[in-house]
Amino acid sequence: MADDSRLPEDDMMLAEPPGEEDVGEARPDDRIDDERMDEENTLKREYVDAVEQALEAGDTKAVYELVEPLHPADIADLLELFEREQRYQLAAAITDLMTSEVVAELNDYVREDMMEALPPEAVAQIVDQLETDDAVQLIEDLDEADQRAILAEVELEDRIAIQSALSYPEETAGRLMSRDFVAVPEHLTVGDLIDFLREGRDLPDEFYEVFVVDEKHHPVGTCALSWVLRAPRSIPLADVMKRDQTLVPVTLDQEEVGLMFQKYNLISAAVVDENERLVGQMTVDDVVHIISEEAGEDALLMSGAGEGDINEPIREAYSARVRWLVANLGTALIASLIIALFGAAIEQLVALAVLMPIVASIGGNAGTQTMAVTVRAIATNQLTRSNTRRILMREIRVAVLNGLTIAVLVGLATGVIFTPMLGGVIALAMVINVITAGLAGVLVPVAFERLDQDPAVASSVFVTMITDSMGFFAFLGLAVASGIVGS
Repeated sequence: MADDSRLPEDDMMLAEPPGEEDVGEARPDDRIDDERMDEENTLKREYVDAVEQALEAGDTKAVYELVEPLHPADIADLLELFEREQRYQLAAAITDLMTSEVVAELNDYVREDMMEALPPEAVAQIVDQLETDDAVQLIEDLDEADQRAILAEVELEDRIAIQSALSYPEETAGRLMSRDFVAVPEHLTVGDLIDFLREGRDLPDEFYEVFVVDEKHHPVGTCALSWVLRAPRSIPLADVMKRDQTLVPVTLDQEEVGLMFQKYNLISAAVVDENERLVGQMTVDDVVHIISEEAGEDALLMSGAGEGDINEPIREAYSARVRWLVANLGTALIASLIIALFGAAIEQLVALAVLMPIVASIGGNAGTQTMAVTVRAIATNQLTRSNTRRILMREIRVAVLNGLTIAVLVGLATGVIFTPMLGGVIALAMVINVITAGLAGVLVPVAFERLDQDPAVASSVFVTMITDSMGFFAFLGLAVASGIVGS
């Protein structure tokens, strides 16, 4: 029967290769070389200014005509470029363009602000159009009262799904997973599956993989649609499905999810609850956002800049940054106390004060380099308990080579400008400080990780304190010990 339903080869519509006349022709949706976009695919300044001028003039028709051709992601970018009040004006001028796709692409802070300004009924309408994972992201940061008001307006099925997702910890697979997936029992044939997909009315609009489950709703395999289309109708799914699958626990941290997708080259993966029942799926588009978010998060945390979002409220930005500046002030005092111990020596030889910033700077930079490598290795599971010793010895060897190189350069320059003895002192101090920086850059993040703390959060403060303190102590201590100055 399957063979009878196939189109004859002569009747099949095959895509023709592009002819010479097609080369260079822009598609209707092609945004390359668009008058609104620059070569980096960002909105041009002239275009943004034109929209702003139309808003100031109150010409909503002109605003709409300017914005209407944009892709939803570009409309989201445009909204983020304006101040709060202008943002509201723009949204009001392009009401029917403010689709769920636009809302889903908005920056978290911008989206939260705009949702708080809308009535619950309007937000509920947007939520109804979104997939579960996007709907959760939309309302998870709102006040509890706002969440209840919005959920009260949402359809019961969607409300239950969203409430279930919100019950899981933040930044876990349960929060990010999509509940829009296709699952079928394993006793079906390929033909049964095709008929089900054709007749199904509650299926997702887009899907590329079908999950096969047993009677307890445990995932036992997956079938790519490409396999289904090419297999005879009579073949059981059990014979064509892929049994080797990567399951994502519902409580797994999003960073681990991203690493799992990267390691196993996944397009999608089943999400299972504590009873190993299929409850959702993670797709590669979700993981792209995770990787993008996590990539910048550690760097921002190491710098003490909080979330580092330019749309972050000033109060939150201040709170996140000032506490680390205060912490840095405390650690700087320790280095200052060490300098105070050698105050008499510094007074005898001003050259010591001249050279001290070099010692601190090189040590701090060396520590930052090693710390950045270590934090990244921990984040990507390249550094574990099994290879910590090997990584530590590797970084020590690198530190020794770096220290000797810098010591030769600084020592020779100091010897020429000041005295050979002082050149030898700073050379030895530099070797000690760079090696210390290498040790601290590895051991401090590892210690935080073993204490179940994010190594990116506070490592920089402690590494800086160690390198500055040890650098000053080694340099000034050696200067006194060598007899260049008195104690």
